[in-house]
Amino acid sequence: MDLITPSFFFFFFFFFFLCNSSPSHSPQTTASTDQLALLHFKSLLTDPTNSLSSWNSSLHFCQWQGVNCSITGRVTRLELISLQLAGPISPSICNLTFLESLVLFDNNLIGAIPVEIDRLSNLVNLTLKLNYLTGEIPASIVRCLNMQFVHLRSNLLTGEIPREIGLMSNLRGINLWGNNITGTIPVSMGNISSLKFIDFAENMLVGTIPESIGRLANLQILQMEGNKFTGELPPSFFNLSSLTSVYLGFNNLEGTLPSSMFVTLPYIENFLLSSNHFHGSIPASVSNASYLIELDLSGNGFSGIIPSKLGNSQYLWWVEISSNQLEANEVSDWDFMESLTNCSYLETLELLDNKLGGVLPTSLANLSSGITVLSIAQNQIAGNLPAEIGNLVNLTTFEAYDNLLTGSLPPSIGRLKSLHRLNLQGNKFNGQIPDSLSNIIELNQLYLQNNMFGGSIPASFGKLENLQELDLSWNRFSGEIPKEVLSLQSLSVHLDLSNNLLTGSLPAEIGKLKSLNWFATANNKLSGEIPSSLGNCMSIEYLFLQGNSFQGAIPQSLSFLKGLRELDLSRNNLDQNIPMFLENFKVLQLLNLSFNELKGEVPANGVFKNSTAVSLYGNKQLCGGDNKLHLPLCDHEHSSSSNGKKHLKLALKIVIPVIGILLCLTFGIFIFIILCRSKRMQKKLSFNPVEGQFRRTSYAELLKATDQFSSSSLIGVGSFGSVYKGIIEPGETIVAVKVLNLEREGALKSFMAECKALRDIRHRNLVKILTVCSSIDFSGNSFIALVLQYMPNGSLDQWLHQGGSIAKTNMLSFLQRLSIAIDVASALDYLHNLGFAPIVHCDLKPSNVLLDEEMRAHLGDFGLAKILLDIDENQAASIGIKGTIGYVPPEYGMGSKSSPQGDVYSYGIMLLELFTGRRPTDEIFKHDLSLRDYAESSDIDNLVEIIDPLLISEAQNRVQDSRFDILEELKCLDSVIKIGLLCSLDNPKQRMEVVDVINQLNVIRKTLENILNL
Repeated sequence: MDLITPSFFFFFFFFFFLCNSSPSHSPQTTASTDQLALLHFKSLLTDPTNSLSSWNSSLHFCQWQGVNCSITGRVTRLELISLQLAGPISPSICNLTFLESLVLFDNNLIGAIPVEIDRLSNLVNLTLKLNYLTGEIPASIVRCLNMQFVHLRSNLLTGEIPREIGLMSNLRGINLWGNNITGTIPVSMGNISSLKFIDFAENMLVGTIPESIGRLANLQILQMEGNKFTGELPPSFFNLSSLTSVYLGFNNLEGTLPSSMFVTLPYIENFLLSSNHFHGSIPASVSNASYLIELDLSGNGFSGIIPSKLGNSQYLWWVEISSNQLEANEVSDWDFMESLTNCSYLETLELLDNKLGGVLPTSLANLSSGITVLSIAQNQIAGNLPAEIGNLVNLTTFEAYDNLLTGSLPPSIGRLKSLHRLNLQGNKFNGQIPDSLSNIIELNQLYLQNNMFGGSIPASFGKLENLQELDLSWNRFSGEIPKEVLSLQSLSVHLDLSNNLLTGSLPAEIGKLKSLNWFATANNKLSGEIPSSLGNCMSIEYLFLQGNSFQGAIPQSLSFLKGLRELDLSRNNLDQNIPMFLENFKVLQLLNLSFNELKGEVPANGVFKNSTAVSLYGNKQLCGGDNKLHLPLCDHEHSSSSNGKKHLKLALKIVIPVIGILLCLTFGIFIFIILCRSKRMQKKLSFNPVEGQFRRTSYAELLKATDQFSSSSLIGVGSFGSVYKGIIEPGETIVAVKVLNLEREGALKSFMAECKALRDIRHRNLVKILTVCSSIDFSGNSFIALVLQYMPNGSLDQWLHQGGSIAKTNMLSFLQRLSIAIDVASALDYLHNLGFAPIVHCDLKPSNVLLDEEMRAHLGDFGLAKILLDIDENQAASIGIKGTIGYVPPEYGMGSKSSPQGDVYSYGIMLLELFTGRRPTDEIFKHDLSLRDYAESSDIDNLVEIIDPLLISEAQNRVQDSRFDILEELKCLDSVIKIGLLCSLDNPKQRMEVVDVINQLNVIRKTLENILNL
């Protein structure tokens, strides 16, 4: 008792003193200030969970939820976490001048951080993360000199990091992750020697990482991925010996890594530089990184071999070095794999998309049994899968696609009981599928396409009750489709059995796949009727049964498949009417029924109104339908005029003899005139190049229209002449006048080809010939010109390569380019498939694509065009390759005649040019590199490296608007590039059909419009 008496008297006199102080400094007055501040803070908030119900007069405010006070009765801590509070932060909160900790994270707070925050001079911890705060970080925050932790992640903050942040000398951690912060990292940050933790990830910061960051001697964690940083890492960075974690992925950083890096950073645990532009070798000093847990160098340009001691850290858990230029050719180049077998914690190893070659080492099967993700895909690895691959019993993902692997699958693969994804497509595996594969009952995705597997499809696949995707296409499977496979109700995404040797009928069990989205059995030897049970698969959107021997009718039960987007039943033996229900399918975008024996009337509504979406070729007994399908009228359409025909026949018996006499007289006079004229014209022009199919105009008219073909009217120069802008009277019609240079060899032949090709064709995406001029100029020389529809926005080439005044001040948006691509493809489809005879353009390139006032594309310059009906089947192309270098398909150089597939190749190259901004003759494409190789080297992860920078800039400008998803936009770009690659394959038979191109591009455009909220 004696011991505590002094203490008792001390506190007695202390409170006595407080009670007798002047009123202006009394605890009651100051306490009421805090209470009023809290009540005002509450008054602006919505409290849906009634969490602040205790904030009332029945309790002292120091007992309110989330409020802590000092012994003097002043609020020192306000912590309200995950209470769904909504509304702004009242500036009155800054009246809590004794506040040390303000924690309001995971609520629905909006508005700005109060600029008066500098009044909280005692504040140590500010945590406002996981809200919806907007505006800038107040510059006044730098005057909170006692601040140690600032946590503002996952808000909507904008503006820059305060330039004077270096004044916060006690700051230990700052977290701004996931905002919209812009600008650069302030140099003054290097003054905060106490900093241990920096997280600026997922913002829009730019510039270089400042040299001053090397002064942060206590820094342990640096997290800045997902910004726009450029340049090299400063040398001082590699002297931060306290660093344990570095996250700098998804920026534009470049340079090499010092060979001694892992010596000067001895405590590094997490080192992630993915998706940048680093190059050079991976430092061999990684063998010194004894604490390394996570290494991610993917998506860069690292080259050379992988360090042999990569696995020296016993803690190594994650290794991802995919999408680089790393090599392995010798057996010793694979030594790193042996070192990784010592890493007992290893769970992820991703080596895909490199240049690893040689034979796959058997040590792969000796990796940690705890490994869950293993990818060696997209390399050049040969050899067999190790016989003991089944040792990796915890694998959930195994990818080895697109390599040179051979042999059969080892039976031990069936021990991978945890496997969810197995992708071995694009190799040279052969033999039968081992029955043990059916033991992997957790399997969700199985991709074995593009191999040489044979035998029958195992019926034991019916055990894979969790399988959602199965692709066995492009193999040598034979026999019937197992009913057990079609009974897997888990199949909901994808089932592709195309391009095999399967026989028999399509089992009725197909109707059990009620959730399936994609089903294909194309190009097999299936027969019988299409089962009516297929109508039970009401989730199907893509159905491909073409290239078989199906017969009979299209089942009426398919009327239940109202979600169909694409249906291909071509190249079968279907022989009944086209069911009328197909015209009611609202989302059907592609319908191919060509080359069957269908008959009767074609529906006229729905998809049948879009001639580019429907293919009915090779069905000789069809009639009616939309006029654009160019089918004969049905019999009932003639019945109404049958009586009139009887009267007409009687009249013709009388009229025809009279007409015959008149025609003979007219023809005689006509021949006489021609013979007279021919003698005068023979020296100048020995034939009539236009054969009367276009209205003529005179040389004098064109001379006046073009201001005497002045240089100011010149708008282009081509291979066989020049193009002038002109104004034709009457009507002041603006036209383009293409004047042939008849001294140029081939010019006359080009003119005749163009007239012949355009004589009987009309399409909205073809340049129209308005009139022609075949005359003599004022000097007595032959003069030939075409008068064409004028295109005020010039050529696509000018827009892409800054050749025109319009393009210098504007740019083509993603949506505009997509629409242009669709317009050109529509023109090609008309030429190839829908005209009076198939026409091959033979010179498709951006300079021959012209843009009207609404930026619609029109295909022009048919000087090299070929009408296929006129081509001699025995004619070789030895007379020379027709077309333009860079766009000419490879088969033309080997003597093949012109073909629609050749146009598709040129279109594919033009499509790649349209979205990369690079010509196929660009100077970077030297040696063995081509535009196609350049585009093929990219995937969605490094797409920004090959896409036209103007498109990337357009997408990035939209990132500031939270409505736009740049990843979805990149997916659209990636899809377009893939179409360009498929169109420009070396093998003409493997190129896409132009109808498929149109449909897929339309889907992409619709997706893009949804992204852009159009």
